[in-house]
Amino acid sequence: MLSDICIMIVDDEQSILEALTEMLELEGFHVEVFKQPDRALQSLRKNSPVVVLSDVKMPKMGGLSLLAQIHSFDKDIPVILMSGHGDIPMAIEAMREGAYDFLEKPLIPDVLIQQLHRAIEKRQLILENRKLRQGIQPHQGIESTIIGDSSAIQAIRQQILSLAQANVDTIIYGDTGCGKDVVARALHEYSERKEQRFIAINCGGMSESLIESELFGHEAGSFTGASKRHIGKIEAANGGTLFLDEIETMPIAVQIKLLRVLQERTIERVGSTKTIPLTLTVIAASKENLAQLGDAGLFRKDLFYRLNVASLTIPPLKDRPEDVLPLFHFYVAQGAKRYQRPLPDTNAMTLNRLLQHDWPGNVRELKNAADRFVLGISEASIDSIKAQDDRVGCYEERMEQFEKQLLIDGLRATQGQLNDAAELLNLSRKTLYRKMRKHHLDKHNFKLSDDSGQL
Repeated sequence: MLSDICIMIVDDEQSILEALTEMLELEGFHVEVFKQPDRALQSLRKNSPVVVLSDVKMPKMGGLSLLAQIHSFDKDIPVILMSGHGDIPMAIEAMREGAYDFLEKPLIPDVLIQQLHRAIEKRQLILENRKLRQGIQPHQGIESTIIGDSSAIQAIRQQILSLAQANVDTIIYGDTGCGKDVVARALHEYSERKEQRFIAINCGGMSESLIESELFGHEAGSFTGASKRHIGKIEAANGGTLFLDEIETMPIAVQIKLLRVLQERTIERVGSTKTIPLTLTVIAASKENLAQLGDAGLFRKDLFYRLNVASLTIPPLKDRPEDVLPLFHFYVAQGAKRYQRPLPDTNAMTLNRLLQHDWPGNVRELKNAADRFVLGISEASIDSIKAQDDRVGCYEERMEQFEKQLLIDGLRATQGQLNDAAELLNLSRKTLYRKMRKHHLDKHNFKLSDDSGQL
């Protein structure tokens, strides 16, 4: 299917319903049909993901009356009216009453399909903006913690719930910025240890001597500078969860000591012979495959086997595009609250760039993009200013360049369709023409252009 938006066809003639259904389903649209307008109304709600395609001349309730009824509870549902008796006054009335478009029968397939695509895009934008303005997640429990609609994220949620109840040591694999720390915290929060401490340490940010002290602690006088007793992270996590991020960077000497802790579930502080019993769950995170590092002699195989009671892998964001917009909504809502800013509206250009971008920085990069979006820092404006950093330019020159870049982005996003570009850029068609002439832009140059999707 082209999208989650359904085309609702309302017509009292069965032959018309059958012909339109066959044509639109072959084009990839999801279709529902109704011979009675009142039945169609009963199935509609505010925020219904639909575009309505309705006949004008129907018994009991005509298309204009149906339009008024629909807009009484959701004025942003696109309604396209069609009639074999169409004339100019009727079309004018339909548009005045808020119809998205008016088409005359017999319908021209290419025109109908083009208008349905535009109406679907508009409805998607409306629903996305409403989600942003709500500023809340509709899900409860783990779905409000591990955000995403992809099958991979759904499977990870199930794994988290199962592993959390089992209280087993776990390895989390994933690229930088994909949310390994979020998954680790969820494994803690949904376990019986949730009331106990969650202690995290980044193994990649410390020297060998420092990480040993941080993990195992030390007694006063155990080494030069050790003026008092220090409780290490492992002991502090007793009863709860210890999260070892970037464990692949842990020095081999420290790996040996950690292996003993995991095997015996006891610890001795540096400079002490006292054994302290431990009850804790260890969660490790790695960017690299620990089994392969073990084969290469870069990681202790016995430590890998001890940690690898269970494992889960977070795919990079580029492999789960279904999660981009839910995550973006989540971080925009967080950013608006944090920066005390109103929730901004999105447009087709923003959504296209979000969906087309490869996200090499994964969720972390997306979060930063959401923060910039809330703060009103657009990449187009940044790029236009950076492009002129090498020379001294006056204010007017920079504004001209910024305006041209916005026009280019709008034309790229709509592949040179001027009506769509004017709507995206919130310009009248006349103003768009004038500005295109001013900047020597030709719509034909954008017909087959490939937007890079850079944010």
